[in-house]
Amino acid sequence: MSFSNITGSIGVMLLLVAFFLNLFKFISHDSRAYIILNVAGAGLSCYASWLINYMPFVILEAIWCIAALAAFVKKIAAKRFSP
Repeated sequence: MSFSNITGSIGVMLLLVAFFLNLFKFISHDSRAYIILNVAGAGLSCYASWLINYMPFVILEAIWCIAALAAFVKKIAAKRFSP
């Protein structure tokens, strides 16, 4: 297996783990674990897609990663500034 295949496989695995853990109510969609799994999974998948020069998935995974990062920042900010 090539480096890009391994990287992409790990990324997709992280995204699927997050999905299944949420689907079966082990973690909630707004938990830190779910958000971190999405950031890491989408980031790795985006990088792997970049390595193989497959732009549709670079765009998809980059937006997914940015959205998950925004959720993470929002969660941290809410926790920091809540009374």
